[in-house]
Parts: sequence; structure tokens; C-alpha cells
Amino acid sequence: MTSRVIAPGVRRSAGTPVASLLGLALAAGTALAEPVPPLAVTRIAEGAYVYYGAQEDASAGNGGAIANLGFVIGERCVAVIDTGGSPTEGARLRAAVRAATDRPVCAVINTHMHPDHVFGNRAFLADEPQFIGHVHLEAALAARRASYTAALQRTLGEQASGSQLVMPTRSVVPGQPFSVDLGGRTLLLRAWRTAHTDNDLTVFDPSTGTLWLGDLLFAERIPSLDGSLTGWLAVMDEIEQMQPKQVVPGHGPSGDWRAALASQRRYLSALADGTRTAIRAHRSMARAVDEVAPSERGRWLLFDAYHRRNVTAAYAELEWED
Repeated sequence: MTSRVIAPGVRRSAGTPVASLLGLALAAGTALAEPVPPLAVTRIAEGAYVYYGAQEDASAGNGGAIANLGFVIGERCVAVIDTGGSPTEGARLRAAVRAATDRPVCAVINTHMHPDHVFGNRAFLADEPQFIGHVHLEAALAARRASYTAALQRTLGEQASGSQLVMPTRSVVPGQPFSVDLGGRTLLLRAWRTAHTDNDLTVFDPSTGTLWLGDLLFAERIPSLDGSLTGWLAVMDEIEQMQPKQVVPGHGPSGDWRAALASQRRYLSALADGTRTAIRAHRSMARAVDEVAPSERGRWLLFDAYHRRNVTAAYAELEWED
């Protein structure tokens, strides 16, 4: 298995094996083999573990560990679902896997492109797993490589040393069935239409009824819009119809997923309604960001950090709708 890696000073030709990539990374000053303490994961079901990230923006203080990550153990091997916001977090997640089982990691699944979910991929290169994502994931990562890497280095400083984006080796296409066999346990992957992003992917574990939603669901923390507001609302309706036993959101506690989904729908609907009202009234985008959905303030963590940009994205999308 070979994996394409994008990293400053580390380039891969078509035939470069993973071992050579690891050698290049080490030569660039990274330390993949240094022992690290495992992440404090929570067992949510038989063979299923979650690390709940901090409900904060990424910082040097939290090491970029702000997203929910986890893994599922089968009889033959392990699937990792998102890997964290830095190489160190990825290594700590890998250490948590090793503390739970000696079975190999055969799949690393990325639920979407955002850096707090993917920058830990590098830690799993030595396992030579399949790196799996939405069919649009590779293009999205390639387009934002420079900005993501610069932002990570600016935010985490030395903790971002050796950061690289590992590209998917297998892609999931909307409307096409895709499963990952872990031995006695099969995960069902689904690629969605544009919603939170244009590359959202969910993972369903039928053996426990657990649905890993990535950032299609935010619990307590304000949703961030980087795709399509109308698409996200439509996808939420489909998710509700799936009726999983439990859900792992991309951010926030698992808890009552129906209540979390209802809160997110309330916010996104208020965002859509308020933005449409502003557009019909011929208010500028600059004015709209201060006037849309004021009732949602105080209901979400990080509201001031993300609401204005959500309004900007919604305005750009809805301005030209029929």
C-alpha cells in the first residue's frame, strides 16, 4: 500500500514506497518513533472508542486536539476514524489504539478535509493502511495545503513540526455502497452531497448501531459552514431518518443526538431565514453579519468566532437562489 503525502520539502514520485516517505520525513527533522502518552479515549460500545476533543479553537495550549476522533476494532484489524489536528495528536491516537489492541490498523477514514481531523494521518503511515475519504477529499486537501500548513505552524509552533497531509488511497462516491471489513465487523461508509463541506463522509457500525457523523453534527459548539447551507439542512433530514442507536458528532459530547440535531437545525434554519430576509431587504453583507440570527447568541460555544463567517458564507450562497 502506498500513500501520497504532501509536505514542505517532502515530495513523492509515483513509485515511492511508504518506507521511503518515512525516511524522508525523519530526515526533515520529524520524530515519528518517539513514545507519546495515549489519548484518553472513552469506550462507547464493544470495540469502539472515542476521544472527545476540547470545545475550543486550536491553540498551542490544546495542541490542536479539538475534534472528536476514534477507532473501531474488528476480529482482524482496526479502523481509525479521523486522526486529529497535529502529528503529535495522531501519534497519541495511535498509542491509544495500541493500548487497546495488538491488531493492525488497516483503515484510516477521514470524515472531511478540515485540519483538526486530518493532520494526524501521518502517524499511521508505518501501518500501511488504506486511507479512505470522500471522492472530493483529495482535491480539497490539495487546494488548501499551503494555507492549512501555514495556519498550523502559526498556531502550534514547534508542535506542528513535520506536518504533512496524507492523501486518500481509496475514495467513496456519493450514491455508491462502500464497506470496510474488519473481520467479523463491517463498517458502512457514505459520501454525502455538499453540506458542511463538499467532502463529508459518515461511518456506520451496524454491530453497535453507532453512526460517526464527523462535522455533519456539532454538539454545543456552533456549526461552521464551509459547504452549502441548504445542502446541510437537507442532509440532516436524511441523517435523522437513519435512526442510529448512538451518534459520534465531530465536536461535542455524544449524548442525546436527536436534541443536538434539533439544536443544529434551529441554528442553521435561523441562519438561512435571517440571511434571506436581509437579501430581500437589500441589506449589504456587511450589515447582515451583524443582524442575522441574534437570538442564537448565548446558545453556542465559540459563537463570536464563527457566526459572522457563517453569515458571510450563507449570504454568498443564497444571494443568487431562485
